[in-house]
Amino acid sequence: MEEEKGVLVQSLIDAVNQIASIGDYRCAVKKEYCNLARRLKLLTPMFEEIRESKEQIPEETVKALISLKEALVSAKELLRFGSEGSKIYLVLEREQIMQKFHEVTARLEQALSGISYENLDISDEVKEQVELVLAQFRRAKGRVDAPDVELYEDLLSIYNKSNDAAADPDVLWRLAEKLQLVGIAELTQESLALHEMVSASGGDPGETCEMMSNLLKKIKDFVKTENPNMDAPTREKNLPPSSSGQATTDRNHKTPVIPDDFRCPISLELMKDPVIVSTGQTYERSCIEKWLEQGHGTCPKTQQTLSSPTLTPNYVLRSLIAQWCEANGIEPPKRPSSSRPSKTTSAFSPAERTKIEILLCKLTSSNPEDQRMAAGEIRLLAKRNADNRVAIAEAGAIPLLVSLLSTPDSRIQEHAVTALLNLSICEDNKGSIISSGAVPGIVQVLKKGSMEARENAAATLFSLSVVDENKVTIGASGAIPPLVTLLSEGTQRGKKDAATALFNLCIYQGNKGKAVRAGVVPTLMCLLTEPGGGMVDEALAILAILASHPEGKSAIGASEAVPVLVDVIGNGSPRNKENAAAVLVHLCAGDQQHLAEAQELGVMGPLVDLAQNGTDRGKRKAAQLLERMSRFIEQQKLAQAQAEAQSQLSQSQILQPRPHFVANPVDS
Repeated sequence: MEEEKGVLVQSLIDAVNQIASIGDYRCAVKKEYCNLARRLKLLTPMFEEIRESKEQIPEETVKALISLKEALVSAKELLRFGSEGSKIYLVLEREQIMQKFHEVTARLEQALSGISYENLDISDEVKEQVELVLAQFRRAKGRVDAPDVELYEDLLSIYNKSNDAAADPDVLWRLAEKLQLVGIAELTQESLALHEMVSASGGDPGETCEMMSNLLKKIKDFVKTENPNMDAPTREKNLPPSSSGQATTDRNHKTPVIPDDFRCPISLELMKDPVIVSTGQTYERSCIEKWLEQGHGTCPKTQQTLSSPTLTPNYVLRSLIAQWCEANGIEPPKRPSSSRPSKTTSAFSPAERTKIEILLCKLTSSNPEDQRMAAGEIRLLAKRNADNRVAIAEAGAIPLLVSLLSTPDSRIQEHAVTALLNLSICEDNKGSIISSGAVPGIVQVLKKGSMEARENAAATLFSLSVVDENKVTIGASGAIPPLVTLLSEGTQRGKKDAATALFNLCIYQGNKGKAVRAGVVPTLMCLLTEPGGGMVDEALAILAILASHPEGKSAIGASEAVPVLVDVIGNGSPRNKENAAAVLVHLCAGDQQHLAEAQELGVMGPLVDLAQNGTDRGKRKAAQLLERMSRFIEQQKLAQAQAEAQSQLSQSQILQPRPHFVANPVDS
């Protein structure tokens, strides 16, 4: 019991010491967080006296101290984020942050209130000090200083500006100073904090992260404009090459600043093949591979020990980099083809390998029960972690699972296709699955399997289609018609799986016609207008790809899409407005009927708003449409003026008096 008490009290002392070591706090939360840290530091003398005491601690107090330890851990995480987290995020989401702050302080107060101080062997001075801390917690409950409204409104005003030139320099400078983002080190730290948040979200940045990234870019570009030599060596090193292969030196040419989130933390250059290590950090593949080959077993950025050498492609970040390059007129970085074999190997023990081999033997059994059990177990193992996926593939499971796709047992079939889905997460396994002839079997499951098996078959095709050459193979296998069917009749999850697979496949031009001929456009139009609108994002994204294809444009035009597109441009989310405008650009190219229809539906106002406040791509598409619409209106006015002139001319000819002829008298 004495030993347990010592461990518990020492953990409390360690937690407070860790809180005391946290540095300065961000301006948005500085006062509240400083007060909290100061109060918690005052608890150390009590913990030290309890540790030195020989008396037993009452059971109720032990429970209260355990609750206090848990609350201190939460407080430590909260305070650390207040010290190291994104400054922009802490301003934008201050209300949410303060709610967490109050939850933590309430837990601390409750735990401190549960301690029976009279029964503890502590001095009166320490007891009074703790009671003072408790009283301060109670007084501070629910009380918080008013936020810096000007700072919050400045951030929103800059975010809502259509471009950097339109932003007020005074506002930008006030933001940079208040947020303390005026030096390269501070800006880099903010970029890293944002990168941490993206990594923690699993690679899906979300609207808040995108908004923060946009704001940081504007502040960073402004600060660098005001102080161009602030990071000269770094910028010179990272200038994109000109056509001659030399760094651009023309000061009149504004080189876009590469977002820090898109730079490899090792090389500080734009990433071509971003991969995620086991700590969640993202690096350029070639750089992190060199790091690992040199014998390092830690994450370069966090110095945490890597639990696995597996490198997982960061497809979301790669896509964001490609979009940024397109928006800034830079050729997207080509992913380097590796000439050497992959270093990815599993770290399994002989006993674990033996277990997998036993499961593989059961896959080949003539007993369906054995096959069902083994396929289900492999499915779960492959889902669990990256090491399992590598080891299962190394053991030769993929061809055996592929052979089970044609089994009449629906449960075995479902396990097999889902196991292949989980294995395909490992990039090295994608090629093995394709070369094992899995695609026809997966397509068969997509057509005839249970609903869950069909959903997972669609998800497997999406995963495999990430590799460009696989898009051709899958499209030629007859996968697109059953994907369209699933998009029409599947569950919500099934529809999303089918939509993501179709989107990926239709990036390849040769698959667009196949999708149109399979009837995808009417299905997408139904999804755009169905109650609830749960598939609007996916439907518009696919339509935006198909509209660039002649058959796609024709099918979309025939489906009475213009009213729906105009409505989305006026009322949709920023990304949906962008895609709707992209579809309309293609529809209105050389087609005055669609232009006239869009004009009658009042598209001009929403287009002007999109051109000013939309995403970068949305602004470009809106500008294209406005230009075409303006030309069309001018042509209409000219045609109307000509028609009126012709009408007036015809009218004047009708009203003009005719000459009268008098007959000559006839001689009699």
